[in-house]
Amino acid sequence: MALLETRVAAEWVDYNGHMNDAEYARVFSLGVEALMDAIGLDVTGRRRHGYTVYTLETHLCYRREAHEGQPLAVDVTVLDRDAKRLHVFFEMRDSEGTLLATSEQMLMGIDSEAGRPAPFPESVDTAIDKLPIAAADAWPDAAGRRIGLPARR
Repeated sequence: MALLETRVAAEWVDYNGHMNDAEYARVFSLGVEALMDAIGLDVTGRRRHGYTVYTLETHLCYRREAHEGQPLAVDVTVLDRDAKRLHVFFEMRDSEGTLLATSEQMLMGIDSEAGRPAPFPESVDTAIDKLPIAAADAWPDAAGRRIGLPARR
């Protein structure tokens, strides 16, 4: 089952007739919220723990166009983690399973009251351990990419 399921809203479609690039980022942001819910940092969990998650960095790759009304499913894989950071890889697919976009992100756990990074609360840490985790030698092909022009020879 997907972490997040949604559809391309009419207002997300641009002058090219497909989902605007900014809306892919919106869907992945909703994926982060769904991830937070899945690990116990929904509204109630954030209040109870005085804890939240911030996005530090994101690398979004567009693979295929998405069109108005098209179903979207977002899944997440943990690439790496430590006591207060999550390096995650989201995949957005259509109803046939075609990869539409990916978003590699670095997320930081934050003590809401102090406004500072802090280790994940124990129950959140346990929930993170239950997420799909990529083996160090089996990351998705698009993970860890850097952006740049190819070197000219």
